[in-house]
Amino acid sequence: MLGLVAATLLLVPVLLVALAVRLTSKGPALYWSNRIGRNNVIFKMPKFRSMRVGTPVLATHLLADANKHLTPIGSFLRKSSLDELPQLWSILVGDMSFVGPRPALFNQDDLIKLRTQHGVHVLAPGLTGWAQVNGRDELPIPQKVALDVEYFNRQGFWFDVKILWLTFTKVLRREGVSH
Repeated sequence: MLGLVAATLLLVPVLLVALAVRLTSKGPALYWSNRIGRNNVIFKMPKFRSMRVGTPVLATHLLADANKHLTPIGSFLRKSSLDELPQLWSILVGDMSFVGPRPALFNQDDLIKLRTQHGVHVLAPGLTGWAQVNGRDELPIPQKVALDVEYFNRQGFWFDVKILWLTFTKVLRREGVSH
């Protein structure tokens, strides 16, 4: 229900961002990536396209020069986290939740393996998570997984509310975002 309310409230900004992506670079407004969901099942997760068509399918930190792959508004989309808005679709269809471990790329074998070893793979991936508010893109994988395990052990309504609030404040401050 909360996903439907958020999607309705954000409809106009979503349409404006989609239009901006289409007007500033070739290709579709959305990029659908294969991600790892609950119980390591692959699902298609949408994001607004911040990288040029043809960019290798790798985590941003693994690209030799990520900046050369960004679209003209890609850096802004990432810093503002507006590229994440289409993930409300994934929440609506049940592939994701608002809070949980961020969904790994299908080829992030080290992250997937560690999460599975620690039992975190049973959680639905989230739009945000405990690792995101404690370092986001700057964290090494073992530290992300340790925070995912902490979330697994502490999860609950008020902890999720805290994470959502911390996410909101970090997005406003543009903290911990790789561009």
